Amino acid sequence: MNLPDPLRAVFERGRQLRLRGYRGRFAPTPSGPLHLGNLRTALISWLQARLNEGEWLLRIDDLDTPRIRVGAVESALEDLRWLGLHWDGPVTMQSQRLALYNACLSAFRNEQLLYPCRCTRRQLGAGQHYPGTCREMARGWGLQDGRLPAWRLRVNPLDESRCGDLVLRRSDGFIAYHLSTVVDELALGITEVVRGSDLEVVCIAQQAVIASLEEQSPGYRHTPLLCDAQGQKLSKRDHAAGLAPLQDQQWSPQRVVGWLAGSLGLVDQHCSLSVDELLQEMRARSVPLRSCFEDQDS
Repeated sequence: MNLPDPLRAVFERGRQLRLRGYRGRFAPTPSGPLHLGNLRTALISWLQARLNEGEWLLRIDDLDTPRIRVGAVESALEDLRWLGLHWDGPVTMQSQRLALYNACLSAFRNEQLLYPCRCTRRQLGAGQHYPGTCREMARGWGLQDGRLPAWRLRVNPLDESRCGDLVLRRSDGFIAYHLSTVVDELALGITEVVRGSDLEVVCIAQQAVIASLEEQSPGYRHTPLLCDAQGQKLSKRDHAAGLAPLQDQQWSPQRVVGWLAGSLGLVDQHCSLSVDELLQEMRARSVPLRSCFEDQDS
């Protein structure tokens, strides 16, 4: 792909960072307090990076401003510090990287890989690949019936059958999740993404964007979700409890770490230990994290 020199330099720097060794990341959306499932994923991601003698970066996915809650960023940072999950380097805020995402959009548009799409979610239905309705229609990028179009990526034929053409810029003007995430993984030199299994479905779409950029995809690992007593996954939307109730009951960071690690079978459920002690124990016992991932053979 014919990228402008500044964007090409960004991705080249990412490639050089990957050559230095393992680079993982944790990327919460500040839509509310981190729940225990988020924190367990953060713990696994941190352990994977440290066991591989690598770096662990923290990125805040704060582009979707209607979902952002006041104080959620500060709360997330405080929770991670309280548990001892310290990250490497500065925190990356997606809201401060709009120029980078827009440069990528411009590159796609210059290559004629983007087209305007005016299909609504209601028209498309849920859980279906985009059928290419607007792919060959006359281009109209402006307002129509008071609405701007979404911008879709014309993916290659293989990915078209697997995930369909992808929205990279929403009709409300917001950068889409697939684009910002992919650009940051590449620019920050992420070698492996560790995240919850609910996000496993986005892998094909994100790999399609990476293929369109002619870049190499990071590896992906997905962790089982932490569920409540009814077997439902924890979510911020349902106001799943985070650290606050446990802190109110005088739980220490060590007790929480022990409980989270115990829920994964790494230690006894009633253990109390710091993240550094957990790391030392796993190194001493040569305990692999394989059991923490659903896609063990990926």
